[in-house]
Amino acid sequence: MPIKVGDPLPSAKFRVMSGEGPAWKTTEEIFKGKKVALFAVPGAFTGTCHKMHVPSIVQNLAAIKAKGVDTVAVTAVNDVFVMDAWKKATAAEGVDFIADGNGEFAKAIDLSFDGSGNGLGTRSRRYAMLVDNGTVRILNVEEAPGKVEVSGGDALLKQL
Repeated sequence: MPIKVGDPLPSAKFRVMSGEGPAWKTTEEIFKGKKVALFAVPGAFTGTCHKMHVPSIVQNLAAIKAKGVDTVAVTAVNDVFVMDAWKKATAAEGVDFIADGNGEFAKAIDLSFDGSGNGLGTRSRRYAMLVDNGTVRILNVEEAPGKVEVSGGDALLKQL
């Protein structure tokens, strides 16, 4: 059953790019004691994700943080090197790009899907989530592929 509002996040590890190269970060390190706006996309550099979803986050970043959100992050089932290149390509300063390379987090919260019919393998569904000290407070899962109607930065901002 997919994660829902009121549920704690499961324990998982992400890869992030640090000054020394790839590093591990646990859900506890990312979410404990913080309000985090987490946006998930099916894939870095893919059309909707690159042209619509990340821009909606960047455009609303300051307003989201002004509402008391400590961290704004984007995750995808891509490796840390792709996520780092994507961050640079989108000029998304102030947004953390966290790699769920094997889709372990997406699977653990039951928000993954099988994109192998299109050569994509396991991917994350598109969503926006507000996590407060490790507990889901808002969850907006996009139902229609190729759409950013409930999962974008503007939609989450309206709920804060």
